[in-house]
Order: sequence, then C-alpha cells, then structure tokens
Amino acid sequence: MGRARLPSAVAPAVYADGMTTSGLPVAAVVVVTPLAHLDREFEYAVPEDLDAAAVPGVAVRVRFAGRDLTGFVVARRAVASHVGALTPIRAVVSTEPVLSGELLELCRAVAKHYGGTTSDVLRLAIPQRHARAERALTERPPSAPAALRHPAGDPGPWRRYPAGASWLHRVAAGEAPAASWLALPGAAPEEDWPQALAVAAAWSLRAGRGVVIVVPDHRDVDRVDSALLDVLGAGHHVRLTADQGPQARYTAWLTASRGHVRCVVGTRAAAFAPVRDLGLVAWWDDGDDLHEEPRAPYPAVGEVLRLRAQLSSAAVLCGGFARSARQQLAVADGVDRPVDAGRAGVRAAAARVVVAGEEAVRDGPAGAARLPSVAWRTAVSALQHGPVLVQVPRRGYVPALRCQDCRAPGRCRECSGPLALGASAAGVACRWCGTGLPPEGFVCPHCEGRRLRSSVVGARRTAEELGRAFPGVPVLTSGAGTVVPAAGPAPALVIATPGAEPVADGGYAAVLLLDGWALLERASLDAGLEALRRWMAAAALCRPAAVGGMVVLCGTSTTPGPAVEALVRWDPAWLAAAELAERSALRLPPMVTIARVTGDRQDLAELAASAAEIEAIERIGPVPLPAPAHGALGDPAAAQLLLRVDRAGRGELARWLAAARAVRSAAKSAAPISVHVDVREPG
Repeated sequence: MGRARLPSAVAPAVYADGMTTSGLPVAAVVVVTPLAHLDREFEYAVPEDLDAAAVPGVAVRVRFAGRDLTGFVVARRAVASHVGALTPIRAVVSTEPVLSGELLELCRAVAKHYGGTTSDVLRLAIPQRHARAERALTERPPSAPAALRHPAGDPGPWRRYPAGASWLHRVAAGEAPAASWLALPGAAPEEDWPQALAVAAAWSLRAGRGVVIVVPDHRDVDRVDSALLDVLGAGHHVRLTADQGPQARYTAWLTASRGHVRCVVGTRAAAFAPVRDLGLVAWWDDGDDLHEEPRAPYPAVGEVLRLRAQLSSAAVLCGGFARSARQQLAVADGVDRPVDAGRAGVRAAAARVVVAGEEAVRDGPAGAARLPSVAWRTAVSALQHGPVLVQVPRRGYVPALRCQDCRAPGRCRECSGPLALGASAAGVACRWCGTGLPPEGFVCPHCEGRRLRSSVVGARRTAEELGRAFPGVPVLTSGAGTVVPAAGPAPALVIATPGAEPVADGGYAAVLLLDGWALLERASLDAGLEALRRWMAAAALCRPAAVGGMVVLCGTSTTPGPAVEALVRWDPAWLAAAELAERSALRLPPMVTIARVTGDRQDLAELAASAAEIEAIERIGPVPLPAPAHGALGDPAAAQLLLRVDRAGRGELARWLAAARAVRSAAKSAAPISVHVDVREPG
C-alpha cells in the first residue's frame, strides 16, 4: 500500500512550534519488539482518518513481522526515506502523547549505556495505558495550588551541613551541582532525611524547575510523601510506584506528563517520570538492591537519574547514611561533591556504639552468647526510658569461604572471584571462572593462612527468645509479610529484619544489632559495605548519645574488621574509600566494568572466542550456572560468561555486546543470550 493522501475532512493537529500535520503523511515509529536487530525507527503511512491523532508521542498499532504490535510515533515527515510502498498505521491506541522527545532521548541513552534496546527501556519507562484513568483526569490542569509552605530562602535541615546552604542556592540559581550527601542520624522529624529531601525539592520548585525523588521501598515513599505535603503543601507533588495498581499509576503518570504537578516521588518506577523542566534528581540509599532493575537491560536507578541530569542539566543529590562503592567512586572522581556535617556534627547526633565481645573474659560464657551480657544490660536499662530495636539478619544467605585464621574472604588467584565449595565434598572452586585451588592449596594473601572455614550464614527468629528473656515487655515484630511502619514511645522490644525497622516516636532508647557475622560473612563482594549500610540504617533510628542512646553490635569477631570500625567511628566514607583502594588492586567493580552474559554454554564459548579479538576485553568463563536456590535441577547447558574491561572501555563493551545480540537476533536459529552490563555482583 502506498502513502496515504493528505486529509481533507480531518483538521490537522497543531504543534507547539506552530507546525501542523498537514503535508506530513509519513510517521516514524519505534516498534516495541524483543528483536534486538530491529532496534530502530520504521516508517508507516498515516491514513486520512488518523492524521490529526497520530502525533509524535502517541501509541499506535502497526503491522510488524506478520503481527500487530504496539509502537510509538516519534516524528512526522513529509517524505519517506524508504523506497517503495509504506504500510499504513492500523490504529491510534490513545491520543495521549506519552512519549515526549526528552523521554525518548533518555530511553535511548539508557539502552546505549547498558547494551540493551530502546524497546526494553520503553517497557520499563511507560506504564500500560488505562483508558478509565485518561477519561477521569481532566485535560486542563486544576486550579493553581497554593504557594509553597516552606519559607523562601530557609535551608531548613540543610543548615546542619556546612555545604548544604550553598548547594541549595546553586540549585535555586538553575545550576547543576552534584552532591553526595551523608545524612545525620537520630534527627528529629523536622530535621530527618525525608524533610531534607522535601526542602531541596521546594528550592528547585521555587526556581521554576521540576523534581524527581526515588527511594527504595513504599515505606520510604510514605515518609517522603508526608514530608513533601508538610513542606510544599497540597497539590504540588504526586507519588508514583509500581505497586499502585494500573489506574493509580497511570493517573500519576498523566498528572506529571500533562504538567499538573512538577514533583514526583516514588520507587524505581519513578526514575522515568515525565516531569517537565527538570531541575533536580535525587535518590536515597544507593546501595539498596531495590534500586537495581531485575528486567533487561537491568538499569540502576542512580545511573538512570545521572543520565537524566546530564540531558536536562539538572542538579544531582544522592543521599544515605552510608555510601556504596559506586557512589564513593563518583566522589573520588570529582563528579559529586561531598555534603556532610563533619566530625563534630556526627558526634553530636550519633548514638554511642559498643561492640560486644570485649567483656567476654569478665562475663564468662554469657559475654559470648547470642545476646551478650552487655546487650542484655543495655536493653534492661533502655526499656526504662523507651522502646528498644533489635535487628536480626534475614535467613537464607549463601555460605561463604573465609580464611580460618584472619576471616578474610577467600578469593581466586586468577580473577579475584569468591571461592565456594564445588560439586564434590572436598572441591573448592571460584564461583566466577570455575578455577580450582592450585596444587599448594589455599594461601591467604593477608595472613598467609592455609585453612578455609565454611560459614553457615542465617538467623533465627528471636521474638520468642527475647519475650522469655524480658517477661512482661511488649514484643513487636516487623519483617517480610508484616512490615510495621512506626513504633510508639512506650517501652517495647521491636524485632525487625534489615530494611523493615519501624521509626520510633522520639527515637529508640537503644538498638541491638544481633548476629553481625551473618552479614559480614555473606558470599558477596559488597559484604562489608552492605553490613555497614544495614547497621547504620538501624543505628540512625537511635537517640543521640547525649540523651543516653546506645547501639550494641553483637556476634562479630573479637578482632574488629573495617566495617565494625566504621560503625564505631560512624565514618562510612572511610570504609568506602578503603574498599575502592582494595578493589582497584584486585580489578573488581566499580573500578572496572564487568558484563555478565548468560545462555547456552556452547554459544557463550563462541562469544568468548569472538571477544578474544578485542584486546581490551578480559574473558572469565564460561562456567555452568548454579542450580536454582529452591533446589530444582538447573539447565545443564546454561552457563555464564564474564567480560571485564577498564572503566574507559565500558562504552566499547556495551556497543560490542549490543551488536553481538543483534547478530544473534537476526539469525533466527540462534538461541537468545541475556546481557547484563555493569553488574555489581559478578558471581
């Protein structure tokens, strides 16, 4: 079928720049397809009856590879570049232009960054259409909301940070400063981290620029949502999360897309929120794995928001009580400027931290119990003044191998990957490259020890145990399935798993961190940083030392490691910097870029052979994938291949992998492969 004629009876659509659809009978469409080799625009003819509706940004139905698929119009043209007849657009799904030019540019940038396809990113970025939501939401914006509640020029909680006020003034001036913010613990509600994020949003909005705030989970969304309502007033923001339900999520999306509000807060689904005139992107707790998208191309919230900030010249704010290795690298490279309260501010705000174990000699066996004597005495005393939080690690962590003498993680000599027990009872091999121990066996690079120990990591529920130890004291549990958002000021024992700690009214009188070894001995590259992050998240809910707040860390080695020392000193930047130095020597992320490719082992062997032609790419594997955690038999042909390059070669690696996927996609007989660029945990 040839190009459709120009419409005669249908009025042409009018663009913001005055151009109309008249004389533009060709539509460039991005088709949402899983085929990597078709990741480009396709031209379609615009029928007369669809001329006014098929404007850039709307979703359409088109005939593609013998099927009706969804696509998005990205441009209208007068002349097609394709030689020959054009297939007409079959239908306009909705007249709502959900794909703006700015969002399309972001999706393409994310796809390029991760070696994926634009279609994959569009699936993550744009929620499924909900017709009832479109009809219910008025086209015209509601009446202008009241003026912002927060007084102009007031830095609020940011006055506690020496560089805070100057950073706010740069945001208000329309500049694009990037900050790595270490939040103070134990703040009152009017000065805690949600309130600080809300004040930063107010400064950006007052300057006429939009805001996107992303937090790990719905509990954090609730806290920031409440702070935004308190600081901004009603009608200035909307919340956007994946678990809202189709209609609520699409309504929130349209509210931002139509410009009814210019501030969005949510979980990782909000990273692509269509906020206009973006001036500030902020995210909390970069190390939380909820910020990692589990679907291709596996983008991380922080990277998506940084790409948005670059495209929109927006300010960047990454906050947390601790720093991830990736965030510390941004500080070390000078990309982000640190914003913290200094040692004096930390000492005034933090609780006193005690490591159980030093009193073991004095207390005998009770000093080394799961609830050591110092923890028991602290809880008894603190329960006279308020609630006590007890953090217990989750079950199910993967066993790790460590040096028997110094407890350092066992690592492979070839690739620095983690050592694990192999298929045989006596076999020890690398989880990354599959290399076994050399003939001389394991030799620890730290203490030259030759023995490995296996840690059975996990934690039991402790509510019943503590209920018997403290009769008559109310016991509240918060964890998977039953997450309690808040606790009252009355004395009580609050048992929580990491990430599910309720916020106590007035702060906790004491915090007990049990089974510290369960976090430290995880078979994870980020074990130390992750342990500190979870400990600090709980310890930050404790009252300051000046009013008796005390944190007791239990179940760690009698010789404190770096993570324990960082908690005692409340110095997460020091630990993150030390981790970077060690990873630089071992060539581990984020000092290098590692891509994980999974698929059929024979296919990966061919891919590895092809990668050998590029000198910059180091190949590790392929090795068989481990069986699923639930115990079912895995595919014996499934394998993974790790490709490692220096940071400067990241872009080249992503392009090469995208091209390799496209070649395999074009060869219909080839089995697909999964590509994850920039993995945080290669094993």
